[in-house]
Amino acid sequence: MSTAAPDTGLRTTAPVAAPWHADPFTNALRNGHGPLFLRRSDGWLLPLDVERWCASADAADLSALRRCEGSVLDIGCGPGRLVAGAAARGHRALGVDVSQAAVDHTIRLGGTALLRSVFDALPGEGRWGTALLIDGNVGIGGDPSALLKRVAQLLAPSGLLIAETAPMDVDERVDVHVDDGRGTPGEVFPWARLGTPALLRHARPLGWSPDGQWTTSGRSFLALRRVRRT
Repeated sequence: MSTAAPDTGLRTTAPVAAPWHADPFTNALRNGHGPLFLRRSDGWLLPLDVERWCASADAADLSALRRCEGSVLDIGCGPGRLVAGAAARGHRALGVDVSQAAVDHTIRLGGTALLRSVFDALPGEGRWGTALLIDGNVGIGGDPSALLKRVAQLLAPSGLLIAETAPMDVDERVDVHVDDGRGTPGEVFPWARLGTPALLRHARPLGWSPDGQWTTSGRSFLALRRVRRT
């Protein structure tokens, strides 16, 4: 698919929500390692794989990058390995993240990134060829339908969304905070966890069509295509 490459030279920033300014997340990215978790109010912990995030794109990441079409928007880009990986494959790529540490790390890798929420105004709206929601970022905002509607606004007609899903059939919306396991919690924010069946249940009524699903190195992915409407 051929799409016009959005201008990603915009460097201004917009106000962002506080949670990912939390010291545990910032410190983990700056140090390149955890421990780091998302903690629910009932004490349940979801480990965050900071070491993998700060490394180069691995085999599972590359399985997603090989499917990218046109310009690539990495939503919740973290330290930027996918932005760098997409650029290395010849794509015009932009990362957006609400963590200044993540944006700084992405730029140090030679990538382009903005300090933004996906729900803020973004360059190239309606023209992106591919959007990425990797590393659990399908949970951003704690409202899968709202996130899918927003991604549809960002993509070009028939654009592609590649999302990483939980490796089990789960569909939950919870309040969590970032925790470093040493008693230094971040602020509470809404999050969602979705397996592939759950993401499909949310996506189909909103005009998304499945375009492939696969598992690599124990990680699960789903590609969704915007259905062109007349």
